[in-house]
Amino acid sequence: MDHIKAVIFDLDNTILNRTMTFDGFARSLIKTYFAHLESTEDILQRIIELDEDGYKNKPLLFNELLNELPWAEHPPHAELMEFYGREYVRSSVLMEQAREVVQHLRGKYQTGLITNGQTDIQYGKIDQLGIREDYDHIIVSEEAGVKKPDPRIFQLALDHFGLRPEQCIYIGDHPVNDIEGAASVGMSTIWIKVNQPWQDSITSGPLHTIEHLSELKKLL
Repeated sequence: MDHIKAVIFDLDNTILNRTMTFDGFARSLIKTYFAHLESTEDILQRIIELDEDGYKNKPLLFNELLNELPWAEHPPHAELMEFYGREYVRSSVLMEQAREVVQHLRGKYQTGLITNGQTDIQYGKIDQLGIREDYDHIIVSEEAGVKKPDPRIFQLALDHFGLRPEQCIYIGDHPVNDIEGAASVGMSTIWIKVNQPWQDSITSGPLHTIEHLSELKKLL
């Protein structure tokens, strides 16, 4: 790995434990709006299911929740969107050993973060976790005007660092958005297996597959 100069990460379910974060948000939503119910476990599971691991458009998600869940009184859609923006960020949880691993790698490499999502939400989570200073450069898709797997968002990182693709390695959990996207500009990749299954149609395989960030200490 002597040729690698920068290690670039995805955020959700790579650095941030998106599964636990959304679970915390969903529980906060239930505590606030469904206190009139004796049992809410089915509602919790349905909220998580409809969210589609974060890939469901949020205005659409809350339209579905408003139509489907047994509200005592239906709140305005805008109120729920505001609640989401506040409580989802507050619920942020890091992946196990995420800061330790990144700070270890910073001793040898430049570090970056490329994440799809709304600017205020993504930076909100980053700041809630106190990790902004762990990265030399952060790119959020809404702010950048382009999203993964579009190769242009990865090229923005290369341009910032002034590096060639083969000098960077990208780490993420989504086979298409992260692994195929980064490979499309020539970056090597490491796939962290979380919730997203590998797709047989993808031809750009990762250099390594891991299940825990701590494995990076040996690989890099």
